[in-house]
Amino acid sequence: MTTTHTPAPVPSRPLGTTGPAVSALGLGCMGMSALYGESDRAESIATIHAALDAGVTLLDTGDFYGMGHNELLIAEALRSAPAAAREQALTSVKFGALRTVEGGFTGYDGRPAAVRNFAAYSLQRLGTDHIDIYRIARVDPDVPIEETVGAIAELVEAGHVRHIGLSEVGADTLRRAAAVAPIADLQIEYSLISRSIEEKILPAARELGIGITAYGVLSRGLISGHFTRDRELAPGDFRGMSPRFQGDNLHRNLDLVDRLRALAEAKGVTVAQTAIAWVLAQGERQGADIVPLVGARRRDRLAEALGALDVTLDAADLAAIEEAVPAGAAAGERYPAAQMAHLDSEH
Repeated sequence: MTTTHTPAPVPSRPLGTTGPAVSALGLGCMGMSALYGESDRAESIATIHAALDAGVTLLDTGDFYGMGHNELLIAEALRSAPAAAREQALTSVKFGALRTVEGGFTGYDGRPAAVRNFAAYSLQRLGTDHIDIYRIARVDPDVPIEETVGAIAELVEAGHVRHIGLSEVGADTLRRAAAVAPIADLQIEYSLISRSIEEKILPAARELGIGITAYGVLSRGLISGHFTRDRELAPGDFRGMSPRFQGDNLHRNLDLVDRLRALAEAKGVTVAQTAIAWVLAQGERQGADIVPLVGARRRDRLAEALGALDVTLDAADLAAIEEAVPAGAAAGERYPAAQMAHLDSEH
């Protein structure tokens, strides 16, 4: 088994029972604009083009990634892509985060009027007449989820949005939302070291026919195999505030990566490919209902991630991986305390 990806169509899988068919891996574009230090605009666009060329159809963004920068970047990449690739691309957009001029986050706005406002701006920046999947990034605690989802449903009726998604919601909220309108997918963190959705949220999504788009499958690079113990993060890199990257937590988590590396090397694949393939396998157990989002900012990282599609993990492989990195083994929470408080999925 090799660690490189040979050019071949990326397989597709349905996004829930009511959503579109999408590529089995999606491209998370956030890091091209925000939270991981400076990025290379030309390389970012080239990476989007390479993803489209490989058959990746799902491009995930948020209107608050770089305060609109990411949507404009995607629009530029799509304009300069071949027509056939551009027509296959699907945009998944998160909205609702309130920002300051300095880049801080001050909450979320899920009022129906705000939903319509956010959508209008996103459509303008993306240069399109519709958004394929639209979701609030975090539940607004002051607005019932029924009102927020109802407003997106009105956008669907008007043709401005094709499908409704959710992000980081718990099982009860998922059921309440699904009672209002069809929900295509739930976007939520899911990886070898972030498995809390398995208890209640994932079963609820499967009961309701809602797909999962899993972000953080490499835990922001922590379990990619590329993060070193002595790495110095650039100013503005979100990971500088992330508990899992702090002090003893970092060393304990990288000990887990070392265990995973031994298994990956024995199979002739990379750590990142093993971690992504594990997430893919969790979906394949239940009819391919999980689509990992890979946050590649460069073409070489994208090529490595695509190689995960060629990795087959049998029952023995999965058991060995889960023995090396047991559920709940991660040291530290996935976000700082203030951001954890915004997660309906953790309540």
